[in-house]
Amino acid sequence: MGTITVKDGTEIFFKDWGPKEAQPIVFHHGWPLSSDDWDSQMLYFVGQGYRVIAHDRRGHGRSSQTATGNAMDTYAADVVELAAALDLKGAIHVGHSTGGGEVARYVARAEAGRVAKAALIGAVTPVMVRSEANPGGLPLEVFDGFRAALATNRAQFYRDVPAGPFYGFNRAGATVSQGVIDNWWRQGMMGGAKAQYDCIAAFSETDFTEDLKAIDVPVLVMHGTDDQIVPIADSALLAHPLLKHGTLKTYEGFPHGMCTTHADVINPDLLAFFRA
Repeated sequence: MGTITVKDGTEIFFKDWGPKEAQPIVFHHGWPLSSDDWDSQMLYFVGQGYRVIAHDRRGHGRSSQTATGNAMDTYAADVVELAAALDLKGAIHVGHSTGGGEVARYVARAEAGRVAKAALIGAVTPVMVRSEANPGGLPLEVFDGFRAALATNRAQFYRDVPAGPFYGFNRAGATVSQGVIDNWWRQGMMGGAKAQYDCIAAFSETDFTEDLKAIDVPVLVMHGTDDQIVPIADSALLAHPLLKHGTLKTYEGFPHGMCTTHADVINPDLLAFFRA
């Protein structure tokens, strides 16, 4: 574990496990979480002989609680600096939710040789908010509601999201894990309220269409059909056709947080893609 200081003085926290000569996998977390959300994947893939890296996005987790720069271009620029500092080459970048947008923006602009493959899991790509160009998107009022809930009572909001739609715990017959809910809350409350508030616009209003078109490495798009946070019809099903070398894999009934609830399925599928 360590930190780097990027150009604007922000400290970015990261974990770096496994042999330095092994192929690196870089994990990009969702909002409003941290690199800890990848525990299951980090442990699994370091056990498979990979070098595994995950960072806390600026304003999240143990990175600086930034008041500025909480936007997708800056998030991607921070990854550029992290990849350079760790001298990552031939890396596989895996992004969940907001992290999927971060991966798309970074990989589309990465230096030659830096990236070998990418995976987008429950990703916000190509764009979430409804507009004339994206009529199937979610209304802006949904994201205004997120901002209002965060500003009014962030601690309660960060209980309600994981206890309900994030992991599908609001579905009849769901096996609810209080530990998973508590861990989501813990990660969210570690970050800065201002950065997390700003990030709502970053993940909902950023258009990644041109990023997806520009990516020239194999990309695995993974999405649950019961994703209540990033509905599949306006994300994966639109993102996949934009990719030059994309593969779409859907999971019947899986929720947004399927990397946690169904790690036993997701991890081997990722491994198969990495090794292909």
